Amino acid sequence: MFEYIVKRLGLVLLTLFVIMLVSYFLLRLAPGDPTRSSIMDSNAAAGDLASEKGALSGNIALRKKLHLDQPIYIGFLYWLKGVALHGDFGTSASIDPGRPVTNIILERLPVTIKLNFFAVCVIYLLAIPLGIYAAVYPDTAFDRTTTFILFLLYSLPGMWVALLLQANVCRGGLFPLFPLSGLTPDHAESLNSWQLLWQTAKHYVLPVACLSYAGFAGISRFARSSMLEVVNKEYIRMARAKGLPENVVIFKHALRNGMITLITLFAGLLPGLVAGSIIVEYVFNIPGMGSLSLLSLNSRDYPVQMALFCFGGALTLGGILLADILYVIVDPRIKFSR
Repeated sequence: MFEYIVKRLGLVLLTLFVIMLVSYFLLRLAPGDPTRSSIMDSNAAAGDLASEKGALSGNIALRKKLHLDQPIYIGFLYWLKGVALHGDFGTSASIDPGRPVTNIILERLPVTIKLNFFAVCVIYLLAIPLGIYAAVYPDTAFDRTTTFILFLLYSLPGMWVALLLQANVCRGGLFPLFPLSGLTPDHAESLNSWQLLWQTAKHYVLPVACLSYAGFAGISRFARSSMLEVVNKEYIRMARAKGLPENVVIFKHALRNGMITLITLFAGLLPGLVAGSIIVEYVFNIPGMGSLSLLSLNSRDYPVQMALFCFGGALTLGGILLADILYVIVDPRIKFSR
């Protein structure tokens, strides 16, 4: 197992290197750069001739600092050297000029982690039991109804759902049950512990619902399909013939083999949620990694964008490695040596 994990980590590092190389080349080849972003252009346009000259000299210094005045491969080698040797992703070029990128990410990362943690819990805690029940009792009225509802949920666009919820169940809408934006209640210092917990939970309901409804619909259908394949196997019929209780047959014998597909889906679920949080955080005005990605894209902040690409790539590759390890835990027939 140790040898396998070492080999996989080496492959992860190589794959991550290729991802960052391609990402850096695409960023540099795309039109514009941080010295020509809309933020800097607006600041320069608002001043006089002296300020324009100062902005021009500042842009030249920034280009040298980001190695934009050198060939693309040289700039990438400088970036790679800072990250690999010193763990330094550089400083922000336009979002918060001069501030270390690591500090900006660490400030926003806990927000996105909380949202995605609750979303994953909602998805798996609801989807797996629903999928199991639909597989055990297929083609019933419950199965047909849930299938229609879940396919409908899966087809709904995330931004449309978020805006619809804001217009109807948020403050100022038809049913003002939830806050309109943010994750922290107003005037939190005047609330006691239980009131603060309740108000904070209300802030999380809609963002988590928008993040989880599509994943919940997809995972529940995959869980149903996996269980339908397993419950008709010979060893399941043998377990029933031995007189084992139905709950033991389903949860001990069938579910464990049906988890293989769900583990595979888990490898791509986290990166998908992080990508989906861009829309949710933008609509609900949440200062997380999603809004940071959108802001860095608009301002062409290369250091922040490269750090976000590195984080997303590492998260995807880490999810795949975790899924491979969970395969062996769930199914003893799978061996690392094979």
